[in-house]
Parts: sequence; C-alpha cells; structure tokens
Amino acid sequence: MDLAFQCSPDHPYVKQHPEWFRHRPDGTIQYAENPPKKYQDIYPFDFECENHQALWNELLRVTLHWVSHGIRAFRVDNPHTKPFPFWEWLIGEVKARHPDVLFLAEAFTRPKVMYRLGKLGFTQSYTYFTWRNKPWSIKQYYSELFKTNVADFFRPNAWPNTPDILPEYLQTDVRAAHIVRAILAATLCANYGIYGPAFELMINKPVAPGKEEYLHSEKYEAYTWNLDRENSLVELITRLNQIRKENPALQHDRGFQIHETNNEKVVCFSKKRGSSVILVAANTDPLNTQWANINLDLTALGVEGDGPFQVHDLLSNDRYEWRGYWNTVGLDPGTNPAHVFAVRKKARSEHDFDLRLTDIWSEN
Repeated sequence: MDLAFQCSPDHPYVKQHPEWFRHRPDGTIQYAENPPKKYQDIYPFDFECENHQALWNELLRVTLHWVSHGIRAFRVDNPHTKPFPFWEWLIGEVKARHPDVLFLAEAFTRPKVMYRLGKLGFTQSYTYFTWRNKPWSIKQYYSELFKTNVADFFRPNAWPNTPDILPEYLQTDVRAAHIVRAILAATLCANYGIYGPAFELMINKPVAPGKEEYLHSEKYEAYTWNLDRENSLVELITRLNQIRKENPALQHDRGFQIHETNNEKVVCFSKKRGSSVILVAANTDPLNTQWANINLDLTALGVEGDGPFQVHDLLSNDRYEWRGYWNTVGLDPGTNPAHVFAVRKKARSEHDFDLRLTDIWSEN
C-alpha cells in the first residue's frame, strides 16, 4: 500500500486539527510546494508542531489500522521530506507489534539521506538503478552497495521504471531495452519491482521531449491496458521470477562479484549463495550485437583450477562448456541480449568410468 502522509484541503483533519499544519501569515494553511511546482491540492503535515505527539499517534493509528486489515508492505512516499525521528519512532512502534511489516522508502535523494533512512529502520529503499544504464556505472554503484559497509544497513530495491519515472533509456521502440533492464533488475538485487503493465507492454512515450514522465500517466487519467498483446513481456517476467525463486543466490545481496570484460557495452557479474551460483552477462547496447571476452573470477564462482565447467542459460536453456579464466559471449539484442547462467561444476567425465558415458554435471 502507498503510505503518503498528507491531506487534501477538504480532509476532516484540516478543520478538526488545524494545529497539525503550517500556516501562512494570513492564517491560511500552507499547501505543498516544490519550486517551481505548486501543489495546492496537498496540505503537508507539520511533524514538528507544538502538539506533534498527538499527530504522530494518529498517524500510527492509521498505519496500524491497515496492518489489521492484512497490509504487510508499505511504499512510503517521500520519507526524506519528513523528520527522521518520526520515522524511527513510527517504524519502531509498528515492528514492536508486527515484526513482519515491511517499509519501502521511496526516496530518490542524496545517498547519505537514503542510507540514513535505512539505518532508521526502513526495510528496503528505492535506488539509482533507474538511471544506472552503462556497465561502468552499474559496476561502481553496486560495488558500493554490496562490497562496503553500506550492505550492513541498506537493502536496495531495483526498479527499471516507476509511476513517476520513464527513464530515457526506455524511451525507444527497441524491445531489447526493456528486456535487458528487466533482467538486470531481477538479478542485481534481492528485491526488485516494476511499474506494470506500462513496463510489461513497453509503453515508451514521454510527456514531452527530454522529460522522464509517461505521456499517458495513470496519475492523471484512467487507462485501460490490453494485457493480451502478443509482444507483452509477461512471459519473460514470469520466467525471471521463477528463476529467482529457484536460485538462492538471487535472493540475497551478499556474494556479489563483478567480472571484467574487454567491451565497455557488456556488464558481467555473479552472485553466490552456498552451492547456488548465478553468472549474468548483459549487453547494454539495445541496437547492436556486442561480443566480449570475460575475465572470470573463478574463486567467486566456486570453480577450482582450470578444468572445464558448464554454464546453463536459464532463459534459453542452452548449455556451454567453459574452461579457465577467459571465456567469450556474443549478445544479440534481437535474440539474446543477456545470459543468466547457472554455473555447474564438473562432477564426473567419461574417463572416470570403464564404459564410455556422457559427461555428468553437478547441480551444485
């Protein structure tokens, strides 16, 4: 459920508790502003008003009301615009009663502020994934999230689009752009989401050139989606979710490792959880086929020595035998813009038997 702590001008709180709002010098209640935008239909609360504890208690009551009706996940609107002590108190009060309730911080703001919200108790947070499209920026950003102390308190959630944001990368008729972003979102983070069916149907028209907002936004109009369109991405998204469910490596953010390539358009990384090892190679160029030599960190993959091992593409079901540190991928945006490999160790070969048998690969 979307949790937006603000009021419309005709909300009962406005008349019953005017002291919960900021006022202008003329006595009128101050509406929301984000210059040059004016939101005259929104009255923000004054979380630090003189009678703030009564306001906080009421907002806790509202939150617990929805929890009592079965809501267990809240997407919190712009938490960085409210005082940190309020969130620390509210989340603590809710979790003391219901430890399983999740709070997702919708906070596209400075990294230090996003990290502070994580420390205060937010279960998950939006990230800059929406704008991290180039391999170097993906490597830099996710190395920070997963390979530093940030991983101790920040739980990232990758969204390729949102109801508010249609990134420039997706403003194209090229199907591969949406496919690659879906694959990266589903495999980089233990948590991901999409604004669908706009994403599933690859809606790509911005409100104006240079703007990152949908032309036909459900924020402003009722929209009927044709979910049965033949070019829908629902089959891909269903398969990605199945892969995530079957592979523990994709359910955690530990065990992340970048693997260097000799092509600046191709990003490669792996995630490992116990015997579950996933290796992803993605072409971030939606228009052209890209080839890359990958310098694999075999230790991160759990592969010993320079012996052969198998990579099983869980999207296409193709299998390849690789050997050693250097291996090659060719990624065609029209057919397979990305690989999601499960790494299989060599268990036995035909030389281990008196009879000539086919190779056997370990699922571990």
